[in-house]
Amino acid sequence: MSERPLLEQSLSPEEFQDYYFLKEELVAFLRNHQLPTSGSKELLNQRIVAFLTDGTILKIVSKNKNQQQITEISLESLIEENIICSEVHRKFFKETIGPSFTFKVAFQNWLKANAGKTYTNAIEAYQEIIHQKPIRKKIDGQFEYNTYIRDFFEDQKDKTLTEAIICWKYKKSLPGHNRYETSDLNSLI
Repeated sequence: MSERPLLEQSLSPEEFQDYYFLKEELVAFLRNHQLPTSGSKELLNQRIVAFLTDGTILKIVSKNKNQQQITEISLESLIEENIICSEVHRKFFKETIGPSFTFKVAFQNWLKANAGKTYTNAIEAYQEIIHQKPIRKKIDGQFEYNTYIRDFFEDQKDKTLTEAIICWKYKKSLPGHNRYETSDLNSLI
């Protein structure tokens, strides 16, 4: 097994991208170099690659905080642009749909794509969404561990979580991608 390098400024961007680093390690590196530490793991990786490449400091792009605060919603209210699913929204949907209501990702996406429609339309869409057959969800890129474990169990239904974790630890210690491959099972021998 190859030795994973330390996350230091002397790493080339290519070396950095060849290995898996925990978010805590990325944040520590950024703090040590007085760089912004907020954002997703994917953003932190991008920030470090830019810094290792030529010393560039990627600025934080803040979202518009001047969003109108919704205080009251009715069935006839129009879904606002750039909706943020707040506690006001949650309370409205729990009161109109019932206590089992949750902000499912598919529903949040529907809300964001349907600004200008009414909340009556939103309730109808929610009912359709919860009755749809579940589809395999795409796991966001920063959740490499989750993707690896899911793919491991799709291929190795008879294995344990402990075995999956051993294979994951082996895989992340190697240079290159962190996607599951059957050859990773060699780490169990």
